[in-house]
Amino acid sequence: MQIDQWDFPDELYYNEGHAWARVEGDIVTVGVNDFTQFLAGEISYIDLPMEGDEFEFGERIGTIETGKWLGKYFAPVSGEIVEVNEKLEDDPTLINKSPYGEGWIVKIKMANPDELDKLMKDPEEIKKFIYSEVDRVANK
Repeated sequence: MQIDQWDFPDELYYNEGHAWARVEGDIVTVGVNDFTQFLAGEISYIDLPMEGDEFEFGERIGTIETGKWLGKYFAPVSGEIVEVNEKLEDDPTLINKSPYGEGWIVKIKMANPDELDKLMKDPEEIKKFIYSEVDRVANK
């Protein structure tokens, strides 16, 4: 789905912390959405967790930095980090270049699949949320 100039793949789940979640069995790949990487600008640093770290739904996983911005990213599901995208340590701009591909951040072994129901999947709900974020940013 396209929302203005930003891409939001239909097969993903989204949270209000601007993370996306791709579900493959009990593994959830997590990244930040196209709108967020656009708004942030060129990403210069990302704070990555360690494999084996555990997070609860909505808990802060780490931070993303640019020259003008510091943002947090949050766990869209509870579980254990089973893989970290180490390529981001050398090139955090992969998030800008490919937010839904090479720019993924972590993979979480999901502890509670029912938490997916708390995420946005409906295109109209996602559009409403993004437009509210556009308005919020424009009125800062």
